[in-house]
Amino acid sequence: MRRFIPASLFAFILTFSLVAPVEARYYGKKLCHEPGYECKRIKRGQSWHRLFPNDQHRDIVKRVNRMNTALRPGMLIAVPNNLEQLTIYDVSPFPRYIDSPGEKVIHVDQATLAWAAYSASGELVWWGPISGGKDYCADVGESCNTPSGEYRVIRKQGFECESSKYPLPFGGAPMPYCMHFFGGYAMHASHAVPGYSASHGCVRLFHDDAKWLNQQFIDLPGTGKKGTRVIIDRFPV
Repeated sequence: MRRFIPASLFAFILTFSLVAPVEARYYGKKLCHEPGYECKRIKRGQSWHRLFPNDQHRDIVKRVNRMNTALRPGMLIAVPNNLEQLTIYDVSPFPRYIDSPGEKVIHVDQATLAWAAYSASGELVWWGPISGGKDYCADVGESCNTPSGEYRVIRKQGFECESSKYPLPFGGAPMPYCMHFFGGYAMHASHAVPGYSASHGCVRLFHDDAKWLNQQFIDLPGTGKKGTRVIIDRFPV
């Protein structure tokens, strides 16, 4: 006898099959069992703005989950229990102070999907989420991980910056406020910071973070200055 699956059950199965494999990669899901957090399952019609109408609260939750992409039904996001009492520094994966590096430095920690800007005296000035390179990129048929190491910002462009390589074969992908630190690798703004590594090797940042770094924090080489130091590794290095 042929059995029919109710439409509501079919919709649930379809949603789960699409969300579950990707959901396992989301950084926020790792926080579900951490003290101080609870996880919220997204329902149809919910969005960042509807769930968190307060700009500061919404920004903190996005940073906690390392994502600025749209919410989808079935997704899990981590929400701090005492959101109303927190600042961005309270949910930072980096210490507020480190030993003085003697110069401004940007740390990029691919394990926690986050970056930090420290002053020359060792004070955390700002931090935010990242999305680094994927383990495998189908269009190039190989790994496109972001290289670990210590670098210097060598050049930058403004909002108009574009990739000269991707998408293949002619490039043109937007890379607003790009800051190149090694060959074609750059930190840049993106509206596709999804809570896991998803780039071709560049370090994607929230738009406002990239603009701030580009315009107010980094130094370029020249006039007696070195390019701002960039360390890409597990923090602390």
